[in-house]
Amino acid sequence: MPLHENLGQMDDARELRSYQDQPAQMRAAAHGKIGELRLGFAMRNGRTELCDLYRVAPLLVQQALYWDEAMPELPICSIISVGGGILQGDRYKIDITVGEGACALVNSQSANRVHRMDANYASQHQTVHVEAGAYLEYLPDFTIPYRGSRFINQTELVVAEDATVLYGEMMMTGRKHHHTDERFGLDLLSMAVSVHRPDGKKIFSEKILIENDDPTVDFASVMKGFDAFANIMCLTPPDVAARIQSRFEGQFETEEARAFAGVSRLPNSAGLMLRVVGVETYDVRKQVRRFWTIVREEARGRTLPKEFLWS
Repeated sequence: MPLHENLGQMDDARELRSYQDQPAQMRAAAHGKIGELRLGFAMRNGRTELCDLYRVAPLLVQQALYWDEAMPELPICSIISVGGGILQGDRYKIDITVGEGACALVNSQSANRVHRMDANYASQHQTVHVEAGAYLEYLPDFTIPYRGSRFINQTELVVAEDATVLYGEMMMTGRKHHHTDERFGLDLLSMAVSVHRPDGKKIFSEKILIENDDPTVDFASVMKGFDAFANIMCLTPPDVAARIQSRFEGQFETEEARAFAGVSRLPNSAGLMLRVVGVETYDVRKQVRRFWTIVREEARGRTLPKEFLWS
């Protein structure tokens, strides 16, 4: 299977220059190491349906399910990785399209584990198109980088001005309960996001880059005392963003705090960004869920059931 153009371009990233050697077991991007997933949602017969599905192992989606009682028209797709985690030389490509007026929730079956590597790296490119009046919740579970792992992810979001997208990246500092040197024992974690309008106008971009032996990651104003963090973007019209921001109260208690959380405005009136740091994954999920609930209520007029996903 040929390597997708976007994945090929990622090979030239500055942070990957030291990791261009080939694994002894199987060369990078060999047959069986390129996973691809394409999901297309559209309005059909008065409800949203998964009308386009293409999958190449180890990435898999079986079907769309409708088990959200508070939002029964919402198709829910869980991304499954049958490979047991990301290995050196893996290349993943994910494309999601939500048509005009449609809605969808895409998540992952479990945490995204990036295994230890002695050669090369792993990469993933994601493209998300959300058309006019559409609504997408794309909330993968935590990414857990093992000691010595190297992972780069680039996400391109193309979102109509009147659409709403809740996109999240949640990460651990490593397998903190496995071994003492797992915390920030990774070699490289690079997570970049860019947002455009359908006409090509660039709205903003941001990048999180953590490299081996970077002392700044454990500064008091960064991750000191915390092992889980999340960046959750809510791309939505300005009036919806204003209502969400007015309802979400930041979490900044300093005495024995298990999580800090705050919301800020995105450039060019694109929406809001939630940033959370926490001691454990469940501390971060609690704050993300609180934000998620408000977003759904203000953007769609529906609530998030108590017994739903991370509850």
